Amino acid sequence: MKETPFCLRIGHLIFSMSDSNMTDFTNPTTFILLGIPGLEAAHVWISIPFCTMYSIALLGNFIILFIVKRETSLHVPMYYFLCMLSVSDLILSTAILPKTLSIFWFHSREIDFGACLTQLYFIHTFLSIESGIFVAMALDRYVAICDPLRHSTVLTNPVVAKIGLAVVLRSGLLVLPMPMLARQWPYCRTNIIPHTHCEHMAVVKLACADTRISSYYGLSVVFLVTGLDSIFITASYTQILRAIFSLPRKDARLKTFGTCGSHLCAILAFYIPALFSFLTYRFGHSVALHFHVLIANAYLLMPPMLNPIIYGVKTRQIRDRLLQISTHKGP
Repeated sequence: MKETPFCLRIGHLIFSMSDSNMTDFTNPTTFILLGIPGLEAAHVWISIPFCTMYSIALLGNFIILFIVKRETSLHVPMYYFLCMLSVSDLILSTAILPKTLSIFWFHSREIDFGACLTQLYFIHTFLSIESGIFVAMALDRYVAICDPLRHSTVLTNPVVAKIGLAVVLRSGLLVLPMPMLARQWPYCRTNIIPHTHCEHMAVVKLACADTRISSYYGLSVVFLVTGLDSIFITASYTQILRAIFSLPRKDARLKTFGTCGSHLCAILAFYIPALFSFLTYRFGHSVALHFHVLIANAYLLMPPMLNPIIYGVKTRQIRDRLLQISTHKGP
């Protein structure tokens, strides 16, 4: 059995229990991840775009972090939130891709039960964190455009740090019951997961018990996080658009709207695949299983890859600094 990637083992002890606590039910020692069922012969070919997306995500997000750290003019709330998004993207993509690629390349399908639950926790926590960061970025744009004179006094560095901490705590605490509940179910049917990673409902469906509480809780988290966050973002941008269209000059309207362009593109890149994946999973019962798995992977891999590209292309300060670095010119 191949070694489980480090990022899937760092939280292993959180979900480990003593043998004395396991006498009332049966749990497998390991799960078997099939990868993409029905497309096993094409796993090596499928790994090429997956590996490419992961490489772009790693390179792009590290570049964002490097540029923001080096450029003192970017030490403002908007770019602090962007750094938080980059860190979240790095952790999210690293939580799934190394194991997925080991399945594709080395047929290393086994994953320890505790590591599986840890991966489940990391995936859903950092998806929630990304959603919360988009709300924080929408708040930043709202204050900057609708009340610019108070922007520097409202979003101070301590306030930005508190917002970031609140986003992390909200996500970590809301998602924590999901693996804890999954840990309690008896798994006496099979330990085979028809997926590339330990997705919450894919794991819970293997339990031979009434798991409606897990299903309902997972659905509640989706609505509490994604649903409420999308409402807050929509409300913020409604006010932002009203403020933009009230400006008297067309060039001023275009310039102001341009400051929101990258954020809007990143939001769409996150929420559209999420909505499509959710609808496909909940209502697309006639859709082939391999399509479900591919959509779920696209939902997790596309935002970490696209976010640095979007901000690098649409944000002039990052674009200019990147050009300076690539041409070996000083600031």
